[in-house]
Amino acid sequence: MVLTKPIIAPPTTSEHHQITIPDHTQLPDSDGTFVKNFQELPQSIILTTSIEPILQKLHPDGRYCIGQDSGIYWRITEPPVRGAEAPDWFYVPDVAPLLAGEYRRSYVMWKEIVAPLIAIEFVSGDGSEERDTTSLHDIDEQTGEAKKAGKFWVYERAIRIPFYAIYEVKKASVEVYHFIDGKYEKMPANERGHYPIPPMGVELGIQQDTEIPWLRWWTRDGEMLLTGNERADQQQQRADQERQQKEKLAAYLKSIGVNPEEIP
Repeated sequence: MVLTKPIIAPPTTSEHHQITIPDHTQLPDSDGTFVKNFQELPQSIILTTSIEPILQKLHPDGRYCIGQDSGIYWRITEPPVRGAEAPDWFYVPDVAPLLAGEYRRSYVMWKEIVAPLIAIEFVSGDGSEERDTTSLHDIDEQTGEAKKAGKFWVYERAIRIPFYAIYEVKKASVEVYHFIDGKYEKMPANERGHYPIPPMGVELGIQQDTEIPWLRWWTRDGEMLLTGNERADQQQQRADQERQQKEKLAAYLKSIGVNPEEIP
């Protein structure tokens, strides 16, 4: 679990004016933009449904949450979305999935304090947005106003997310960064071309033997974690194999004059 103090810039106050700091029910849960490509949704589903059995073992009390293209509010601004970033996928350990009986509309750092353990971005353009290190303190020379902080800077310097992955489907590649000594260090791949995420006990890598190179989870032993549909298909295949074996055995017994129903 990583504790961090988000950068918060509340408006000025006076003795006669009391501020109510907004929570997830009061902040926008969308910036009004479209999903950038058709792959984002199935890719998120693959990551979520395949890792859930692992997270359920790590958190038998159910205290964890997964965000899929959901906002992380890290700074109080006007408009509010200027102080938010929305990773395509992220996981937060040791926090309740519900707040006051409601599913989270967003993840609000000044209400939670616990940072996500990993954030993953799916690149749709040239990757510059996901690697943008623009500081909160950089000034636009034309307007004289502070620039909007870049994703990379926000994840590294403001929220301090321990692991940050940038996945480029067009290049069938993924970069993974680890927060060490106050900054992101690019991780080398292991012998399988995967990137270990030790707190989760898994590895992150790319499935290369498919038409689309999906980003997937693997165990430490190199076994790919299956999605919910893949697990269901595997169970169905096993059930079909068992049924076929029983049918073959029954046919053989009948061929030698034995009624299989009479066998105890």
